[in-house]
Amino acid sequence: MTQTTTPGIDHYLSLFQQRADRFTQVVDTVDVSGGDWDGPSPCEGWSARDVVGHVLQTQRDFLSTQGLDAGPPPDLADPAAAWRAQRAHVTAALEADGVAAREYDGYFGRTTIAATVADFYGWDLVVHGSDVARATGQEWSVSDAEAADLHATADGWGAALHSEGVCADAVEVGPDASVTDRLLARLGRDPGWQPGNG
Repeated sequence: MTQTTTPGIDHYLSLFQQRADRFTQVVDTVDVSGGDWDGPSPCEGWSARDVVGHVLQTQRDFLSTQGLDAGPPPDLADPAAAWRAQRAHVTAALEADGVAAREYDGYFGRTTIAATVADFYGWDLVVHGSDVARATGQEWSVSDAEAADLHATADGWGAALHSEGVCADAVEVGPDASVTDRLLARLGRDPGWQPGNG
């Protein structure tokens, strides 16, 4: 009989930081002088700047609902700097005694702050990192292992994945689509989207 081991708090904290590292790399690569922040993104009606603003606000909202300090309002004049400040604030909040392991009743049942930050807000960083990357002309892809991990999390959400405010309906792709394209399509994003045709 196979035993299922629940990941520990350290696993979730490490996973969040890995996903935050990648998001940081994407936002730090945006050409500020070229005005890339205000171009369209794969999220209809949102610029790349809007995407970062959304990421920051959802994290701030979560901290607030958990009775934690959300931190100062972000200055989106420099989205990359705003993100770095937010990441430092979230990291400090998670490192406070007992916070990461604190349990609460989440949308899918009993969980911890660390698990939510990694599996929802960290997952969000990967997906919206792709939005910012594609909006600003950067290459973006996932490995087979990353895709499997992201799909597994999405599987756990069931129909809620495509509820309002989460992901648009899945997009059809051909049988030869890459791992990255299949992931983007499942999350309601057109893998062929480019700034000029969005």
